[in-house]
Amino acid sequence: MMVAEHDPVDGRKVRGQRRRAQIIEATLAIVRRDGATGVTHRTVAKEAGITTSLTLYYFATLDDLLVAALTSVTDEYTHRIRRLIESDDDPVGGLAHLIAESAGAGRERALAERELSTLAARRPALRPAARRWRDNVAELARTQTDEPDAIEAFVALSDGLCAAILLDDDEADPDHIRAVLGRALQRTRP
Repeated sequence: MMVAEHDPVDGRKVRGQRRRAQIIEATLAIVRRDGATGVTHRTVAKEAGITTSLTLYYFATLDDLLVAALTSVTDEYTHRIRRLIESDDDPVGGLAHLIAESAGAGRERALAERELSTLAARRPALRPAARRWRDNVAELARTQTDEPDAIEAFVALSDGLCAAILLDDDEADPDHIRAVLGRALQRTRP
């Protein structure tokens, strides 16, 4: 009897989580297709096939919606980088493969993440989510060195490589990316 009492509550919660995910995916689809400037509650509702009031129910402001979209992308990257840090014998090589995916199957998601991260320069609400990629890459670099300048260079280089890959139409070579990232980690003294 007690289990039956919890089923409706759990069912509503699951439906709510699915609806939220549907709205976030619709937001990311718009960012990929039209850029962040194309995101409004109305366009997201249309993309998701729901009413505008429903998007407002889950995300009261446009910033809430954009933060949720960026967070969903950075959560995925965070999870993958955490796995590299915890279990990979070559986390830098693993990161190189992750970065190289921006030229292939991961291009659309990487493009959305890049656009939303850049938008964070103008929209402070997005900054914590945008910083998560950089924070995780820095943590990965710290598995290789404790030199602050090398870590900073590694993070900046990772960002730059991601941007360069998105600007090119060529395939990305993970071995080349690994070699470039490795050089950033070498200790250099003036």
